[in-house]
Amino acid sequence: MFELIADFWDFVISRKKLLLVPVFLVLLLLGILLLISQSSALAPFIYSLF
Repeated sequence: MFELIADFWDFVISRKKLLLVPVFLVLLLLGILLLISQSSALAPFIYSLF
């Protein structure tokens, strides 16, 4: 897992594609939000955000 993150970071720095970092973070946060919303009692409140 950490090797994947290190490779991604090396790619971003070497290719100067710093715009990919916020896109990756937003996708990661949305994925975490979906995982949390499937298995918790907070699901109705999270769905109302969208």
